[in-house]
Amino acid sequence: MPFTVKALQKTGPSESFRVTEIERRDPRPDDVVIAIRAAGICHSDIHTIRNEWGEAHFPLTVGHEIAGEVEAVGSEVTAFAVGDRVGVGCMVNSCGECEQCAAGQEQNCLNGNVGTYNATDVDGTITQGGYSQKVVVNERFVCRIPEAIPFDRAAPLLCAGITTYSPLARWGAGPGKKVAVLGLGGLGHMGVQIAAAMGADVTVLTRSRSKEKEALELGAARVLPTTEDGFFDQNRGTFDLILNTISADIDVDAYLGLLAPHGAMVVVGLPPEKQPLTFRSLIGGAKVLAGSNIGGIRETQEMLDFCAEHGIAARIETISVQEADAAYDRVVDGDVKFRAVIDTATFDGAELS
Repeated sequence: MPFTVKALQKTGPSESFRVTEIERRDPRPDDVVIAIRAAGICHSDIHTIRNEWGEAHFPLTVGHEIAGEVEAVGSEVTAFAVGDRVGVGCMVNSCGECEQCAAGQEQNCLNGNVGTYNATDVDGTITQGGYSQKVVVNERFVCRIPEAIPFDRAAPLLCAGITTYSPLARWGAGPGKKVAVLGLGGLGHMGVQIAAAMGADVTVLTRSRSKEKEALELGAARVLPTTEDGFFDQNRGTFDLILNTISADIDVDAYLGLLAPHGAMVVVGLPPEKQPLTFRSLIGGAKVLAGSNIGGIRETQEMLDFCAEHGIAARIETISVQEADAAYDRVVDGDVKFRAVIDTATFDGAELS
């Protein structure tokens, strides 16, 4: 039977979060019911809920960085058992049959994957995300969280971790490679840790040295402030790979100038506005400007195992359900170091509104 759980929900882009009850579906034979222990706040949640990426389906519960324990499994589930430590990221379904799904690239499903929230599910309902007590997910889209990573520090890995791991792996971050991470926020702080663990020489590019101590602790070899006079001339042709994690206007041509010949800038941040570009910046030096958007389920599991092996996890601030609105403003202002995570146990004492 369908069941209800407490969740954080917004009824419009300008409304405050309210604690309410949402319905979760009657678990299917291939479903896993997850008791959520921690839910990370991603900037994508904020863009969505504020209608910055188009009209959202309200009322809406967001959240696609989900960590918890298996509470029940369907009759056909073979990969998970009650009590397993698991996580769910940005997808909860795909066709499972196209060439991209067959290749383990469900994020590129040719028939369209189903997002964890604000998406039309296979039954026609709108998916509701992880700012809640429980979620029901097809077992193909559930990953195992290693024992070495606590739930609250694991939750952001299901988005921020795979969003940075996938392009770093694809574009060959490793020994002998000079990698620059542009921005040291929720995504950037994961990119620094992962690139350093892969063996790359890592530089953080940021507006000031205010986060230099943290950057060096995370594994960066140096921090270079991009606002200093002569920065772009002095560092021209330096990097093999730039991981661009920021969601704001930048001079794309200037940053492409920092790449060595045949270097690549991979964009994982998504500014709301269009960004200008002249092709001369790419043609000179045969450079690459690429985009990357999470990874498939197999690669997400690979990332979780890699992080556990190398002692990597998100650096977080834990908040209660009552602090979600304030946390959104702080994320936008760059005031969170480095990821806000909702302690879902605080739903227990929260009154419905």
